[in-house]
Amino acid sequence: MFQTIRTLLYASALWTTVMAITTSPAEAYPVYAQQNYAYPREATGKIVCANCHLAKKAVDIEVPQAVLPDTVFEAVVKIPYDLKTKQVLGNGKKGGLNVGAVLMLPEGFKIAPTERLSDELKAKVGNLYFEPFKENLNNIVVVGPLPGKQYQEIVFPVLSPDPTKDKSVKYLKYPIYLGGNRGRGQVYPDGSKSNNTVYQASTSGRVVSIQTTDEKKPVINVTIESTDGNKVTDVIPVGPELLIKEGDTVKADQAITNDPNVGGFGQADTEVVLQSADRIKGLLVFFVSILFAQMFLVFKKKQYEKVQLAEMNF
Repeated sequence: MFQTIRTLLYASALWTTVMAITTSPAEAYPVYAQQNYAYPREATGKIVCANCHLAKKAVDIEVPQAVLPDTVFEAVVKIPYDLKTKQVLGNGKKGGLNVGAVLMLPEGFKIAPTERLSDELKAKVGNLYFEPFKENLNNIVVVGPLPGKQYQEIVFPVLSPDPTKDKSVKYLKYPIYLGGNRGRGQVYPDGSKSNNTVYQASTSGRVVSIQTTDEKKPVINVTIESTDGNKVTDVIPVGPELLIKEGDTVKADQAITNDPNVGGFGQADTEVVLQSADRIKGLLVFFVSILFAQMFLVFKKKQYEKVQLAEMNF
């Protein structure tokens, strides 16, 4: 009896710990964009994730050049980085990088339901969960945060629309926009800094005190005394490394920590053609007709040459 109770308490504590880690606000960056923006792409073309992830890193996306209506195809997103790289976590310790992405599909396109996926595609997608950016925006999906070691390449299974069923969809070329990130952000939506960025001195003067507070979330208090005798304390979360020591003289806006950020956000775009099967059939018929026309032209030329030769001999 006591062993069973002990086991249940242990399992409960473990589950609470896991949930506290996996739902940490410092990690769940897609939620910030979903909660604070009605649409993920601004008029300038910038995807809103760049407002919190300030560093730039390259991302890539691969899709077929053309797809047929009501078919499933792969959109392969690549978020590369050096796997040996460690980032500063919310508690100030070092750990692996997380990745995430927002994929903006054309209207009418959406993530394919599981029953439409082949066994091969199911294996590529794995247990990924794709969430709509908003309830009314099924063509815009976010995924993450995910462990970067396993998901430097993310496969999105996309279902193309059928113009015969949806009259608003046309056989055209459509743009696809991607935003991909590795690592934590530098700024929270409320404007406050995370512990994954550079901190500057708020005033000029001499550093008179550097103290680390012993709290649930430790911080470093850097006290600077200006020339007029006023003392200002800059609060720095654990994570960035201090570049100063007591007795140093600093200037306002001077960097007093290093930049611990090793990640970054990137954007990419591509195009896909929603192709009509009738157009392809018509194109094939046209090619075949051209082939036969060329053949008949050659045959006619040969026949004409024979007639000329016969007349000359006559």
